[in-house]
Amino acid sequence: MVKSIVSILVSNLRKAGITHIFGIPGKAVVPLILEAEDQGIRFVLCRHESGAGFAAAGYALRKKTMGVAIGTSGPGATNLLTSAAQAKTYHAPVLFITGHPSMKNTGKAQGQDSTAFGTDVTKMFEPVTLFSSRIERADLLHTHLSHAVTKALQGPMGPVHLSIPLDVLTEKITPFELPAVDQASLLSPHIDKVVPLIRKSILPVVLLGKGVHLSNAYDEIKQFVEIYQLPVITTPGGKGTLPTDHPLNLGGFGLGGSSQADEYMLAGIDLLIVIGSKLSDMSLAGFTPKMQPKQVIHFDYEGTFMGKTIQVPTLGIRGDIRTNIKYILKESRIPSNFLKQVPMAEVAASVELEDQCAQMQTEPIQQNGVFMTSKAAILEMQKYIPKKTVFFADDGSHSFYAIKHLELSEGSAFYFDDVFGAMGHSISYALGAKLAAANENVVCITGDGCFMMHGAEISAAVNENVNITYIVFNNGCLDMVNKGMSHHLGRTDGTVFETPVDVKQFAESLGAKAFRCTNLQEVKSAIQDALHYFSCSVVELIVDPNEIPPTLKRG
Repeated sequence: MVKSIVSILVSNLRKAGITHIFGIPGKAVVPLILEAEDQGIRFVLCRHESGAGFAAAGYALRKKTMGVAIGTSGPGATNLLTSAAQAKTYHAPVLFITGHPSMKNTGKAQGQDSTAFGTDVTKMFEPVTLFSSRIERADLLHTHLSHAVTKALQGPMGPVHLSIPLDVLTEKITPFELPAVDQASLLSPHIDKVVPLIRKSILPVVLLGKGVHLSNAYDEIKQFVEIYQLPVITTPGGKGTLPTDHPLNLGGFGLGGSSQADEYMLAGIDLLIVIGSKLSDMSLAGFTPKMQPKQVIHFDYEGTFMGKTIQVPTLGIRGDIRTNIKYILKESRIPSNFLKQVPMAEVAASVELEDQCAQMQTEPIQQNGVFMTSKAAILEMQKYIPKKTVFFADDGSHSFYAIKHLELSEGSAFYFDDVFGAMGHSISYALGAKLAAANENVVCITGDGCFMMHGAEISAAVNENVNITYIVFNNGCLDMVNKGMSHHLGRTDGTVFETPVDVKQFAESLGAKAFRCTNLQEVKSAIQDALHYFSCSVVELIVDPNEIPPTLKRG
């Protein structure tokens, strides 16, 4: 018995546990969409292909499996490139499938040709994926699909791309079933060197990055820092990897960081234990020569940037973070008299009053009688958001206010990218995450600039009838760039919108329940109503355009 390529492809996706795929139809991929629906996989119609790619990545992150995004030939494929690059930064295993009009007619003039005779999308996807190929004959499906899935899920995970021409999709071959691919839990051969370095250190600190989120190593990290009494600071993307109220958590470092973390880093660190961070300029903003440690231990799945940003003796621990920390916990034998002493009291004494009391302060409902501040809005809204919430934070000042001031308890998650940073990506990431885990409370924090790039994807959330709360900070400008230009250059050309967007009206036009808040009392009622609404809701916060965000450490 033989079956069509498209039937075999979808069957393998379904057996891999995929319940939703994301995309926009086009002639070259219509058979794939129809077959998915026929086999019980929900096709989620998005408003733009990049939104589909973002949603597939959010789905992959929370489902702990592969996500799938579909775009037609030509511009459908090129529109997916940004979301592929974002997925690569997140190590999100997403299969991007794009079309091509006809393999048999390749070389003749074809509309939206996706080969070297038109727009070679296979080559375009190469820099932003782990694997990109075109399936030019039916008998090549098994090899190419198997290799793509393996590359996506084994080793450092990430996106892959297959271009499948329309006529190849309908060809028939003998069916096959791919074996399950498990994430390789690689243990570093250098893991036994970690504990002796910790025992020898006098003033250590752990820097947690978003890799902890990706490896789901929350419990292991918590046990690790508690056993060895290691103070912790977090990168912007590492927010929430350890509960913010944990006694060993000094807060964030870099953009949106705390002065407590800065003060500790200036106290004479001799050992920096980096876990799940590439140490980008966003994560190390404000890092000075006086903060240079004598030794670095660097845990990460791949070692491209190990020892390059902070050039001191570095012990690279490559492999799965959770696996390596579990090994340390299993092998740890802590003597009853061993307790690493860290001068937390002296550090705390030198911290500015603002950081010590940030959560206890009350602010006026409106700043200067006109605007509420973003900081005040963050502190107010978190009073009503459930403790166990999955946050997706977009790229802009709004998220750095959250990184600095939002308290996260155990069981929460906070996704933020400080490397590629595609504005608006979190809007669709939140959608994919909610569809992957319907019982989780999902909140997206975004800004008016991000919202106007990809806010139309809220229409997809409305159509899927999912309860996501989108919180949009609106100050009528591209705030992070605006304040950065003003601070460093003394001018802010091209950063202010002469006619600010009315987020509430725009959201309502997409079918969402929407609220517009100009003071903290309105924030309270809006958040409470939004969280209990049965479908998608948008809370617009009109905030002070002159407030200085915690982002100016970046040069």
